[in-house]
Amino acid sequence: MSATTRLSERRVAEWVERYVHAWRTADPDDIAALFSPDAEYHEWPYETSLIGRDAVVDGWLSRQPWQEGGWSFDWSLLMITGDTAAIKGTGRYTELGTFDNLWTVTFTEDGRCRMFRMWNNETEPSHRIR
Repeated sequence: MSATTRLSERRVAEWVERYVHAWRTADPDDIAALFSPDAEYHEWPYETSLIGRDAVVDGWLSRQPWQEGGWSFDWSLLMITGDTAAIKGTGRYTELGTFDNLWTVTFTEDGRCRMFRMWNNETEPSHRIR
């Protein structure tokens, strides 16, 4: 990201809003719009690595059962440095439980994600019988 297209809190907030919208709709076009063609999406401790926008879309779509029963997501921006934002999130899934997340998201000049890294920590298991 160049000095003329500096990453701002507003740009990050708009991207996270689109991320949550895409997670909710599961529309492949909404998901793809978030990521650059060469995007990388990594999660720990699950050691998930999705390389390329098509793999990211397919990976998201494979997780639709996670949303059964409903979910919510709260987040806050921790910091911005250069073209990368650090975000703290909490996802509450009726079927899975509650997870605290730490994201680092590196953006392209046009505001799409080029590198997504997420660390997950289950803080409260679901009370449903699995």
